[in-house]
Formats: sequence, C-alpha cells, structure tokens
Amino acid sequence: MFDELFTYISDWFRHLLIDSISTYMTATFMTTEDVLGRYGSSGLLTLNGDGLGISSLIQTLSQNVILPIAGIILTFVMCYELIQIIIQKNNMHDIDTWIFFKWIFKTFIAVLLVSNTWQIVTAVFNLGNRIVMQASGTITTSIGIDTGTALAGFAEALEDKGTGELFGIFLTSAFVFLAINLLSLCVFLVVYARIIEIYLVTSLAPIPFATFTNHDWSHVGQNYLKSILALAFQGFLIMVCMGIYAVLLNNIVFVDDVAAAMWTCLGYTALLVYALFKTGSVSKNIFAAH
Repeated sequence: MFDELFTYISDWFRHLLIDSISTYMTATFMTTEDVLGRYGSSGLLTLNGDGLGISSLIQTLSQNVILPIAGIILTFVMCYELIQIIIQKNNMHDIDTWIFFKWIFKTFIAVLLVSNTWQIVTAVFNLGNRIVMQASGTITTSIGIDTGTALAGFAEALEDKGTGELFGIFLTSAFVFLAINLLSLCVFLVVYARIIEIYLVTSLAPIPFATFTNHDWSHVGQNYLKSILALAFQGFLIMVCMGIYAVLLNNIVFVDDVAAAMWTCLGYTALLVYALFKTGSVSKNIFAAH
C-alpha cells in the first residue's frame, strides 16, 4: 500500500513539475515574442505628433523659449562674422563693397536655418522613420517565431525525465523566466531612453543651428547635425538587433535538451540587451558624432 501511495505521490509531483515547467517555458517565449512585437518597430518616432502631446510640448518650448536665445546667439555670431570679414582685408585698409553683400547673404541663410529648425529636424527623423519602416517590413515578412511549433513535443520529452532532473529543470525554467522579464525591462529602458534623448536634443535645436554660418563656430552646428542623424539611424540598428534576435530564437532546438534551450534563450536575450546598449555608440561612431 505504501508503495502504491509513494508511486501516486511521485507521479503527481512529476506531473506538477511538468505542468509548471511547460507554463514557465510558454510564458518565457511569449515574453520574447512580446519583446519583438512591442519593440520591433521601436525605432519609429514622429515629431509631427505622437498622440501623447509630447511633440507639441517640445515644439512649443523650442520655439517660444529656446528660439529667442538662439536669436541672441545668432546676432553675436553674425556680428563676430562681420568683424572677421572686415579685419581679414588688410586690417581694414582694403575693403570691398561685395563683402557686405556676402555678409548679408550669410545672415539671411542663418536666419532661414534658425527659423526653420523644427522642420529640418523633423525631416531628418522622418528619413530615419522611413528606413526603419522598410526594415520592419522586411523583418516581419521574412522572420516569424512559431512558439506552438517550437514547443511541440516538449511535454513528451519531459515525460522521459526523472523526478530529480525535472526538479532541476523546474528551477532553471523559473530562474530563466524571471531573468527574461528583467531583461525585457532593460529593452524597454534602452528604447525609451533613446526616445527621451531625441526629445531633449530636439528641444535645444535652434541654438546649434545658429552657429552654422560662421567658420569658427560652425563645428557646433555640424556636430549637432551628426548627432541627430545618429539618433535617427539608431532606430535602424535597433531593428537589425531585433531581426538577429528573432533568427537566433528560431534556431533553438527545444526537444533535445530542455535546460540548454532555456539557458540559450536567456543568453540570446542578454545578448540582445547588450547589443541595444551598443547601438547608440555605434551609430555615433559611424556619423563621427561626439
């Protein structure tokens, strides 16, 4: 009788472990699918309106608060430019009338750039969005994670495991489930930190744009332009990371070694987070922004 009771309890405990492991496995890979689905197009960001009112707030602050300051800086820069032009001509002994027309033209270009800063920055990010949308369409149509197929035969593979081995796999699956959720939070932080950085950089855009037309100060505006290009194309690098992550997950074999598959999934997700953290510096290095 005790043998039958022990067998009954052992079978019950084994099935409990199998059900728990299957639940954790399903939840883990649903989380990975959610990461791809939720952040797969995270490079998209429009400054024309985000539905939350943030874009309009940034535009209002930029045009009402920062633009007047940029106007003062522009006045200083163009006066400095005029002094430079006059001094360059034999220390004011050889002055041609055309240099004043040149200065007026440069001032006109400078005012035009500063007054249309928001439209220029918006155009840069719209270009980045177009590239991200094309990349997203390619990745979505060519890569798809079929969790149901991937987990097929999983319960049958667990049936052949001993109770001790099942308990070890249970602990592994529980740990991996928690770790995957923490890593998905890291993905969230990386993606939305980039979005906040875009808003912060955009809000101060008129100031660096006020320096473009002066040789000594133009490096400020040039580096700013490189920075927003790097931010815009960082979305494409995020899409590349997501595509690689999806391919790696599709190559995991679940039925051969369950524990190894779980650790492999965790490793791929950690690799994704590391790669996402690197996208900002890689993009800035490509565009020589600092």
